[in-house]
Amino acid sequence: MPSRRRAFLILAALILLALFSLGLALTAGSYRVTPGEALAALFGDPGDGGDIVLQLRLPRALAGFACGGLLALAGALMQVLLRNPLADPYVLGISGGAGVGAMFAILIGLPLLGVNGLAFAGAFGAMLLVFALAHGDGSWTQTRLLLTGVIVAAGCGALVALMLTVAEEQKLRGMLFWLMGDLAQAGSPWPPLLALLLALAASMPFARELNLLARGLMQARALGVAVDRLRYVIYLLASLATAAAVTTAGSIGFIGLVVPHLIRLAAGNDQRLLLPASALAGGSLLVLADTAARTLAAPQQLPVGVLTALLGVPVFLFLLSRQPR
Repeated sequence: MPSRRRAFLILAALILLALFSLGLALTAGSYRVTPGEALAALFGDPGDGGDIVLQLRLPRALAGFACGGLLALAGALMQVLLRNPLADPYVLGISGGAGVGAMFAILIGLPLLGVNGLAFAGAFGAMLLVFALAHGDGSWTQTRLLLTGVIVAAGCGALVALMLTVAEEQKLRGMLFWLMGDLAQAGSPWPPLLALLLALAASMPFARELNLLARGLMQARALGVAVDRLRYVIYLLASLATAAAVTTAGSIGFIGLVVPHLIRLAAGNDQRLLLPASALAGGSLLVLADTAARTLAAPQQLPVGVLTALLGVPVFLFLLSRQPR
């Protein structure tokens, strides 16, 4: 099968999966909405259940799709940047910085807008701190960047634990749900959707250079790739994508780690296909997980990050078992 045809079929299948996941998110729940009622609501006829679809389920599904796509895209970029299959969007401390900002906002009683604002500020601050410390005197290696990110993440984790310890009991539930990932308070889906489109549009022009970088630094330099500039761009794009996702939905694990590996099994390691395919698959997976999180124990809602971890652990172990010894 020609590679272009194979790539087209893979993307078409992922688009259909995305549409299916969004449709399921609109119809499933404690209040059942038929597909016909959901379509009628989308095309301007509210009818029965129209308010539930348009005001509750559609914004949440779109926000979940955007966050899942951002995390999967960031994970794919991080794995190329660090040349480490265990790299994920949170490995460089971005989530830890966002957690510090969000926990502090909840601790002092700020509204949702303040929580999101401080979460993004914390993520952006952690990104700048890791970049400054890893860059140091001008040298920058994958090992130095990874170690710096791990140390910053550990420090942020200690600050989060301290704030959880001193927080009032009535605020602990909201803090824990944010840390485990929760789309119930996602707010407007348009900022993360815009962030996903911009991150994908900005990363695609570098796809060919990323293919060369994945083969090694020396080989990429020998073939004319401006490696230092490319690594700065990848780090910035992956960090901002992670910050946008974490600000919207909290810390949701395993999407950015597992999804790029699954796409590589199906589509190979060509970044021209891997990046958009990861965004589509990550968005679909998070929407499906969130739909399960709010329906399995309805009317009680589960943190979606717990379900993604429960799904991600066996999938990743399966992937490891397929690797040659």
